[in-house]
Amino acid sequence: MKLSEVKNILPELENVSFRLENGTFVPEHFHVTEVGKIVKHFIDCGGVVRTEQKVSFQLWNANDFEHRLKPQKLLNIIRLSENKLGLEDAEIEVEYQGETIGKFHLDFDGENFVLLATKTACLAQDSCGIPQEKQIATQKSSCSSESGCC
Repeated sequence: MKLSEVKNILPELENVSFRLENGTFVPEHFHVTEVGKIVKHFIDCGGVVRTEQKVSFQLWNANDFEHRLKPQKLLNIIRLSENKLGLEDAEIEVEYQGETIGKFHLDFDGENFVLLATKTACLAQDSCGIPQEKQIATQKSSCSSESGCC
């Protein structure tokens, strides 16, 4: 989900809520502690230099159980971030603390924002030498030194 989509949804909501794919809700007293601009400049295993830009939201729970982030307040935080950081209309990545800090894609189900699990993938499949059917995000692969992968 892009930043513009969130900005279009927020005015229509009475409350801001986030839930994980498994149905578990982020506690309603969460804070958005950061809105950031992430620029990742990297080289893939095929030798291609790439640049990605994302907008980051960081969600955090504190002991202030009465806190509720209202849609207009989040919209104000986003607008301030756009102004101060020069945010582009990029995909949103949400950081949320589980057993460790998780990074999630963002979706909307008509009522709640949904945190979707992110997965790794090979960006240079044509150079890597791994057959398409074996490109499984959770599977570790062994690349030969001649393949140009890893």
